[in-house]
Amino acid sequence: MSTKTISLDEEAYERLKSHKREGESFSDVVKRIAGERSWTEVAGILSEDEADELESLVEEGRSRSRDRRERLDADVRSDE
Repeated sequence: MSTKTISLDEEAYERLKSHKREGESFSDVVKRIAGERSWTEVAGILSEDEADELESLVEEGRSRSRDRRERLDADVRSDE
């Protein structure tokens, strides 16, 4: 396998080093990080039913957050 030499500034090197796992080479780190999937790449992994259930759970969480925020806002206004 051939190799290439690259230059990194100190900050880039430290960031890369911070992702390095025991026994992993810097090449392994770059391959692992560069190979991470974006959200668009994972689209379609869930079945339609699973996606609907997840969407429902997310909306329930948002609703609870809105309710909690409204209660906190009301508490703050009543303390004024």
